Formats: sequence, C-alpha cells, structure tokens
Amino acid sequence: MATLSVKIAGLSLRNPVLTASGTFGYGLEFEDFVPMCKLGGIIVKGTTLQPREGNDYPRMAETASGMLNCVGLQNKGVHYFAEHIYPQLKDMDTNVIVNVSASSPENYAECAAVIDTLERIPAIELNISCPNVKDGGMAFGVTCEGAASVVKAVRKAYNKTLIVKLSPNVTDIASIARAVESEGADAVSLINTLMGMSIDIERRCSRLSIGTGGLSGPAVKPVAVRMVHQVARAVSIPVIGLGGIMNAEDAIEFIMAGATAIEVGTTNFIDPAVSGKIADGIGQWLDNHGIKDVSEIIGIVK
Repeated sequence: MATLSVKIAGLSLRNPVLTASGTFGYGLEFEDFVPMCKLGGIIVKGTTLQPREGNDYPRMAETASGMLNCVGLQNKGVHYFAEHIYPQLKDMDTNVIVNVSASSPENYAECAAVIDTLERIPAIELNISCPNVKDGGMAFGVTCEGAASVVKAVRKAYNKTLIVKLSPNVTDIASIARAVESEGADAVSLINTLMGMSIDIERRCSRLSIGTGGLSGPAVKPVAVRMVHQVARAVSIPVIGLGGIMNAEDAIEFIMAGATAIEVGTTNFIDPAVSGKIADGIGQWLDNHGIKDVSEIIGIVK
C-alpha cells in the first residue's frame, strides 16, 4: 500500500486528511462515525480568548452547491477549553489542532499562549479573517501588514507548529502568504470562506441575520484550487488546501496543485464519515496508479 504520511513543519500526519474548523465540533461528536485514528488530524472549532455568544439566528443558509454561514465564532473561551474540553481530547488517537481567533494581535497571542501550555495540542491554526477592531473592522487577513502583525505577535508567544489560515477575499493571496511566512508561520491553510449573500425574495431580506456570510462547499472549489496552486509556488512552507472537497478525487486535485495536506469541511454535514472515506480513497487511488508515496504527487501540476 502507498505511504500516506506527510509532515507539516514539525507536525507528523499519518495521512494528509484533516477536518476543517467549524465543521467537526471538537471531534467528540464524530467518534461514532469515523475512527479518529483514520485521520491525519482534526482542527477544532474556533477558540477565542473570551467567551463569545456568536451571531443571532438565522446564521446558516443553503445555497446552490454550497452553504453560507455567519455563526460568529460561538465558543466558551480558551480557558474553558483548557479546563473542560482539552481533558477529553488529549488522548485522542490523532493530532488535535486548535483554531484561534481574536480581534487584536495581543489577544491572538494571549489565546495562543494558553494553548501552548497544553502538551497534547501540537499545533494551532490562526484564523486571520477576523475583524481588526483597531482598524475599522477590516479583516487582518486582507492586508500584508495586518496578517503579518498577527503572526509576529503569536510567534513570540507560541512555540509549536503555527498554521495561518488565509482569506480568499483579497486581490493577491500570494503576497499575504509570503508576509506571514516572513514572520514565522510554519504553514498556511487556504481557503477560508468567500464572502457571500443570499436574499429571501418573499421576506425581502437576507437569509442571514447579519446580511452576509462565508460561502463554502463545492461552489468554491475551483477558486480554492487556483489559490492553492498560486500560494504553493510563492512560499517555501507547506500549504494545506481546503474548499469544497467532497471526495478523494477532489482532495487529490488540491495535492497535485501543491497542498501537502487537505481539510474536509462542509461535506462533514452531509456525511459525517466522509473524512475517513477520503483518506481511504486517496490510498486506493495511489495504489491503482502504482504510486508508492503521496509525496510523489504533491505539486505535480506546474
């Protein structure tokens, strides 16, 4: 059988399949559907320094070939996570990665520092698509300066593998990838959701409580593959690809575009066992094509 193991900086994955933050809870909710040992890792829901209630309902809406969400990072805060959730996750037979969100570089760093003390959490993923409260609400991830400021602050407080999740709502994602690499990011993941809107024409209002939300699902995959291809050629650190992956064939597209690993997101809502099936499917495809190691196809499309 083909070798599926890959490395993301100092993080060793048994296969390239991760689950995307916000679509897999804390993993505990999915244990009846997929053995955690079948996955390279899980990325738990967004965690902030202080508890957040999230946005008002409705905050999810189905769209053609995808969905919109504006959940708003609802969580009980990093200290609750460390005290109550981490003990349930620390012995999971896979890598557990925490997605970190904040509204200032200082809060990002403080949140990351708490997670740095948790021995069995080997990596964090920074969500830099959050609004910068000191800069009029513009997301950190849409400028090189904003993205770099977050990574610089977190790198001083956090010593383990640092993955930065990039926003696609930009004109030049490769420049932002290079900016976070220059400040110490160990890897980048992309894409986060595309900004979208859906209107209920009978009620004459948005289907989401705050008007707009993040578009995910198969509709975004061609955009995501293109951006992964661009970024993989712009940086020397590993790239993790996500956006509309529904099956092993989709995952292999991202890998051929330059992704060392991939994240499975929206399709977890359709089939809670899909991440394990995708891991198996990648291995089967490699075997069928006489490829001995998944690394042979990473970035094969130039």
